[in-house]
Amino acid sequence: MSLERLNPAGLSPATGFSHAVTATGGRLVLLAGQTALDGTGAVVGATLPAQFETALGNLLTALAAAGGGPADLARVTVYATDVADYRAHAAELGRIWRRLAGRDYPAMAVIGVVRLWDEQALVELDGIAVLP
Repeated sequence: MSLERLNPAGLSPATGFSHAVTATGGRLVLLAGQTALDGTGAVVGATLPAQFETALGNLLTALAAAGGGPADLARVTVYATDVADYRAHAAELGRIWRRLAGRDYPAMAVIGVVRLWDEQALVELDGIAVLP
């Protein structure tokens, strides 16, 4: 199995994401949306960065249960209740991403939403991974 990250010269520079990711061979893993829920089902963290760290950790925990790791992520979608807040914290969110998931960036999108399932949730991440 291999993932190839593509960032064509004609597109804007990819910072913290890849424009395209191709996957060859392997097993597809579809990861459900993860928010900042702790083991008891309570939303933890009062700020977007705190919730992002927990949600990403939850996504990576689900991926690990399937036998994968961060480098296997081909696609991640981020749903944010406040895109301006997300942009304001972009550098901090990038540091959290690199600390937990490294620098093999998947194809990504950030989508603004009115609210998430849990009213206190500020961010949700889902993803697609390809495992060997």
